[in-house]
Amino acid sequence: MSNSADFPPPGSSPVRGRRVKPVRLLTAAVFALAGLIFFTSFNTAKGTNIRTDASLLKLSDLIHERSLKNGELDESNATLREDVESLAERDDGSTKAEDEKLAGLEKSAGTQKLKGEAITVTLNDAPPDATAKLPGYPEPQPDYLVIHQQDLQAVVNALWQGGAKGIKVMDQRLISTSAVRCVGNTLILQGRVYSPPYKITAVGEPGKLQQALAESAAIQNYMVYVNVYGLGWKVTEDGTVTLPGYSGTVDLQYAQPVE
Repeated sequence: MSNSADFPPPGSSPVRGRRVKPVRLLTAAVFALAGLIFFTSFNTAKGTNIRTDASLLKLSDLIHERSLKNGELDESNATLREDVESLAERDDGSTKAEDEKLAGLEKSAGTQKLKGEAITVTLNDAPPDATAKLPGYPEPQPDYLVIHQQDLQAVVNALWQGGAKGIKVMDQRLISTSAVRCVGNTLILQGRVYSPPYKITAVGEPGKLQQALAESAAIQNYMVYVNVYGLGWKVTEDGTVTLPGYSGTVDLQYAQPVE
């Protein structure tokens, strides 16, 4: 039914400048906004499916590529460092005592190779279809079945506590500024990315190293998940091995105030 406020009486001329109801203005604004969203979405997609995870795959590929590149740069850096040290030893003006002191500092810093008896600890994710193997435990959540940063840190800390003279995680030597960090179920160590299984090798007295692992409260908690859900845990004695020296930069990175 018509409303007299909307239309002029029969026989009269239309009134110019008639006020439009706020509801109509709101409706028009909504349609205009919807059109803008559709146009923006089309312009962004450029004919591609914007709901796929292709961008995530590209990011994963980029991370893997950069990790390989960092590995190549580390090897190149190690070769150049050996050349520089060899040239410096020819005529650096230092005394024998100073050279011995420098060698001791380099050994303590982890920049030189280290040979000795060692053990290796291997951590791995549980099977994705794992179930609770012991009564009284709940069925696993996805979080229960993967290696976490604290698991790797627990092993490294226990090995240091057991008197390790040097530690290698995967193929990299740890030094005092090394940070063992995980993002999702991948390990990021000194610019390189690794996936499980994770191998941690420590040079030291095997008996003391294994005792330190057994006495660690954090590892005891981890062993519950090993026995219940099947997380990977393996400790092997390697005999005599040689750990590589740390080949990355030793410069400290820190924030600076903006001037």
